Parts: sequence; C-alpha cells; structure tokens
Amino acid sequence: MTVKNKIVWLTGASSGIGKSLAILLSCQNTKLILSSRNETTLNEVKSLCLFPENVKILPLDLEDYENLSDKVSTAIAFFGGVDILINNGGISQRSLAKDTNISVDKRLMDINYLGTVALTKAILPHFVKKNSGHFVVTTSIVGKIGTPLRSTYAATKHALHGFFDSLRAEVFNNNIKVTLVCPGFVTTNVSKNALTGDGTPQETMDKATANGIHPDRFAKLMLKAIQAEKEEVYIAGAKEKLGVYVKRFYPKLLSKMICKLSVT
Repeated sequence: MTVKNKIVWLTGASSGIGKSLAILLSCQNTKLILSSRNETTLNEVKSLCLFPENVKILPLDLEDYENLSDKVSTAIAFFGGVDILINNGGISQRSLAKDTNISVDKRLMDINYLGTVALTKAILPHFVKKNSGHFVVTTSIVGKIGTPLRSTYAATKHALHGFFDSLRAEVFNNNIKVTLVCPGFVTTNVSKNALTGDGTPQETMDKATANGIHPDRFAKLMLKAIQAEKEEVYIAGAKEKLGVYVKRFYPKLLSKMICKLSVT
C-alpha cells in the first residue's frame, strides 16, 4: 500500500513525532488534515509542508471526547473523505502510583484512551461505508511492558492494544486495517509535558528521552510500517525491543529486571 494521493488525518500533529510525520507525508503527495489543541503550532507545521495547499487544519481536544463527531464531519468535508486516521495524540506521566491524584489518572485515560477510541468510533461508519480505511495508532513500548513512574500511562497504552486488536478482527471483512506503532524513547517533548502526581507538567527532559531516536528517523520508520500495513511494529532501541521479547518468553526475568530500575 502507498500513501500517495491518500487523504490522511493526523492527530498530535503540532510537535514531535506528529510534526515530523506531517512533513514527511506532505512529500508523498498526500492530502493532510492536521489536528491538535494548538492551532498556531499546527499552522507552523503546515508552513513547513511541501504542498501546504493540500493541508487543512482542524484543532481538537481529545480530552473533550464526547464532542468529536462534528470534527469528523468537518474532516470528511475537507477533501470528500478520509483514507487513513493516524491516532498520534496523547500525553505521558512521570509519577509514582502512590503519589498520583486520581484526577490525573482520569485525565490520562480520557486523553490517551477514550479520546482516541471516541475519534475512531466516530469515523468508523465512514470507513465501513466505503469498505476501506486504515487506523494507525501510536501506542508505546510500555503498552507491552509496564515500568516505574508510568503506571497509568502504561495502562492507557495497554488499553489501546486491547481495543484495537479487537477492532481489527471486527472490521477485517470491511477491508479496514489496523496498525499499532510502539515507540521506545524518541527525542521529543513528551517527558517535558508528562504529568506529575498533582497534574502539573514535569518540564524537564528525561536522559533516556534525550538520547532517543530522532523524530525524523522515527517518522520514516513509521511511514514504512504504515505502507506495509503492519499489524504491530516496535520502533525503539535494542534494549527496549529486547524487553518486549523477554516479557513474552521470560516474564519473571523481565519482572526482576524492571524491579531494579530506579524510581527516583
């Protein structure tokens, strides 16, 4: 499958992976719909695209998941349809479970899980009607492995795997594809924006994040996985990838390894 001449809707498009992916997709002669909460930064990303005349801006807030149907109608109206929805929006966490207010747990679940699911369900009838479509979801390696300071973040990503694995089976006969993309550490502002126990941003970059994959390289690997219609792909460093397989075959060993990680 090629993304050339496809209509692609991308959430979380204002920075990081989303920004790099938007710029890369624009070089593939796609028609793009870019979404995030920040309209100003979305327009900045649009200006960096190769064919900005083929880019539409659609601000939305995934936390407002009960009011996304109108956004879907607007997105479809831009170019007469949508071929690929890339669910890339979300927020991370850096706090111990015992120190995390339940309101923070709820916010993470509202944005990462319910917002993504609500947008997916809202556009699903459109995909079913035209008997084609592709859902791409940015989850995380912690969607496969839970690690310290990310308890609810990991829970939201695990939940996405459960939902989209089930959805894939339900829409198989409608020629609708599902690709789960699991990043490891990527050099973005994800750790700076991560919520702490009281809901405020951490505002500092983790060392591991700073040493992660550059988002431009990540976007190229992600696009390759999308075009190959992969069901699930891990785009991460060797240690992070190894962790997924150790979890699968030697779960007790991985548990011991994770328990030795610093939680400070």
